Amino acid sequence: MGKEEETEELPERVVDEAERLTRLAREAVGEAEAEAYREDRSERLAEHEFTARVREPDDTLVLHPEEWLEDGVVRIERIEDTSRAVERTLSGPEDPDDWAAVEAHNAAVVERVAAEHGEPHRANARAFADFMGNHYAKRVEDATADEVAEFLEEYFPRNAWPSEEQRDAVTASVRLVTESADDFPPS
Repeated sequence: MGKEEETEELPERVVDEAERLTRLAREAVGEAEAEAYREDRSERLAEHEFTARVREPDDTLVLHPEEWLEDGVVRIERIEDTSRAVERTLSGPEDPDDWAAVEAHNAAVVERVAAEHGEPHRANARAFADFMGNHYAKRVEDATADEVAEFLEEYFPRNAWPSEEQRDAVTASVRLVTESADDFPPS
């Protein structure tokens, strides 16, 4: 085991394998085969005290600590650090290099927003970039009106843990992200 893996709560190789097994379960011919893939995924994640679920509305694999569950339900009061969860879109590109390029672009846009507008726009821009990258594997400027609405109405209030200042500024922040991204040359 490499030094980097020893410090990771959920090693990247385990996340990749969980995603692969989830995709195989979806493509399985029969329910027994699908269940075998899901059991394999569960066993691998259990070694790190994590569990998996697929969030259907945005087709995302969510891996999170088992300790967040009580009787199979995530208990919000048990979540101290949302960054411990890992999300992988199941609808976006399977090539991690494509996702990495999207993330690099979106991170650059976030940095521009931060440099030009500071807080709370930086935090909101990062939340929007995470949403677009993790849920749709898309650059922030490629967001559709429906995706922006989903971010503002569903993702942001539930997943960004926004302060009152962030909530008050989020619509302006998304506009700033889009304007900043429009200045980037196409890759």
